[in-house]
Amino acid sequence: MKLAKQLGHTPLETLQLEEIDQQILVVTLNRPAVSNAISTAMGHEIIRVFGALEADPSLYRCVILTGAGDRAFCGGADLKQREGMTDEDFGVQHYLFERMNRAITYCPLPLICAANGSAVAGGLELLLACDFAYAAKDAVFGFTEVKRGIMPGGGGTQQLPRTIGTRRAKELIFRGARFTADEALAWGVVNRLCERGRVLADAIEAARDICTSAPLSVAQAKKAIDLGIQGDLRTGLYVEIEAYNRLIPTADRQEGISAYNEKRTPAFKGR
Repeated sequence: MKLAKQLGHTPLETLQLEEIDQQILVVTLNRPAVSNAISTAMGHEIIRVFGALEADPSLYRCVILTGAGDRAFCGGADLKQREGMTDEDFGVQHYLFERMNRAITYCPLPLICAANGSAVAGGLELLLACDFAYAAKDAVFGFTEVKRGIMPGGGGTQQLPRTIGTRRAKELIFRGARFTADEALAWGVVNRLCERGRVLADAIEAARDICTSAPLSVAQAKKAIDLGIQGDLRTGLYVEIEAYNRLIPTADRQEGISAYNEKRTPAFKGR
């Protein structure tokens, strides 16, 4: 595996990694017995994996985040592990989870969530941190934290309103309400609903299509969208053209034009 050198010799206990076509990395949350709940160990391992991708984004062209089993993508933080934690220990763990979510949010590669099952609380935050998501038709979503005396703290109060609108997000978060896969699709939380057992396969199909695009172009487009959406239109247009101009001197830009004129499939190299 191309990522092995960056990860070192310590084996992963809560994640499973798989390479597809040497271009796609599938990261699987691998604690199916507890709905792939996020433990301290999982937080550290997600930071390791996505930190390595940030250090060398040329390793792959697309990443997929999914969960083991067919019941849940991720049920959020492991509340059994939190039983009896001191305030200090709780704060230390939550800071770890903040870093984990930032590592996913700022992944330089296109990142698809394949929600094989329900995504609630921290699990929904992981999904929203990805660039887009596919989900099983019977998946359930929601932020239930206010029913546990806390609130979404891994980006949920920022990502959900930006996705579905402020007023709808407030109602869902204040009530700790769950919503269906059909609602998630209608509101733009997920891009596609898939048959159970087909979510990962459909995500891989999308990833393979992304891999036919010029990798530098995809990276710059992602940067322009993520940075531009934070400001006004004038600023966003400035960010866009700055990202665009970085592609002009690349070999891939020349290859794309040559391939079009020669009526052949382009061979992009990421240069």
